[in-house]
Amino acid sequence: MSNLPFVSSPWLKKLDLYIIKKVLGAYFLMIVLLVSVAIVFDISEKIDTLADATMKEIIFDYYLNFAWYFSNLLSPLITFIAVIFITSQLANNSEIIATFASGISFHRVMVPYWISAAVIAVMTYILSSFVIPPANEVRLDFLAKYKNAYKRETNATNVQLEVEKGVILYIGTYEKSLKRAYRMTLEKFDGKTLVSRTTAQFADYDTLGHFELRKWVTRDFVGMQETMTSGERKDTTLNVDTEDFFVYREMQQQMTNAQLERYIEKQRSRGVGSIQEFEIEYEKRHSQPFAAFILTTIGFALASKKVKGGMGMNLGIGLALSFSYILFDTISATFAISGGLSPRIAVWIPNFLFLLIAIFLYRRAPK
Repeated sequence: MSNLPFVSSPWLKKLDLYIIKKVLGAYFLMIVLLVSVAIVFDISEKIDTLADATMKEIIFDYYLNFAWYFSNLLSPLITFIAVIFITSQLANNSEIIATFASGISFHRVMVPYWISAAVIAVMTYILSSFVIPPANEVRLDFLAKYKNAYKRETNATNVQLEVEKGVILYIGTYEKSLKRAYRMTLEKFDGKTLVSRTTAQFADYDTLGHFELRKWVTRDFVGMQETMTSGERKDTTLNVDTEDFFVYREMQQQMTNAQLERYIEKQRSRGVGSIQEFEIEYEKRHSQPFAAFILTTIGFALASKKVKGGMGMNLGIGLALSFSYILFDTISATFAISGGLSPRIAVWIPNFLFLLIAIFLYRRAPK
């Protein structure tokens, strides 16, 4: 143990760098290994699909973006395993014991682990918020082109949304390629009272973001009286984004944080209720970085004690807790999607439960 880089207090900075390099090195190594394995399995599954694409598309459009997505998806699991692996290694080599014997406290040894967790948390947030959404768009477009999966709809049916306060838009069918809406209705309300209803056999969407009604009929209601007007063409002044008519698979994963926030606020203001998946995605991008600190604390508290089972025992416990975290995360998200639980509460429940576990293990860890 004479060659240890932290046998006395003057070596504290060297201790920090030593542990940070170890933890982050293990983290990135495991990402490379797991992503490589995932790519091999994915190639074997999609070999027929990939045969139709060029090598450039396969590498840069699909697998490069697949690597970003998959590495961020597994980040909490990899963080946990990396911390347990490195700490178990230090404990088995009696390096942790030597550290405590030199007068360095348990809490002080945690500092480089938390620094490592902070690096992972910042990286996770930047990737999930700004890098991965456009990468997902390219990756899913590749699948739509060659595998006919994640294909975006070209027609929307039974559209209903509030385009302005008190103005409800109904569309039977909207054809994206023709920019045309069929069986269109505009209803205007004063509070809960219907004051006007305009129907059109079809309407064309122009470049200014307005609909031009064709073969329209308007009924105005004043008390018990009704006034009807009609015509062949009529412009509307409503600003409508037709992209709001379409909600396609994995849409939320292709939006940056700013886009997600704007979309959620817009849909809420229009009274749209089926936005739980978007809210969950937004909340996850903020909760996942905190998971790095919680899982790092649990991993260090578990593995800092030298046990008879060695590293294998610690890794087994770590994997069990990791999969438990993923299970809780999935279950709570399911409750949120079904409408039984607030998306914010659902996303943060696993962090809260594992924070309690972290506090318990941290207090019970050998000091």
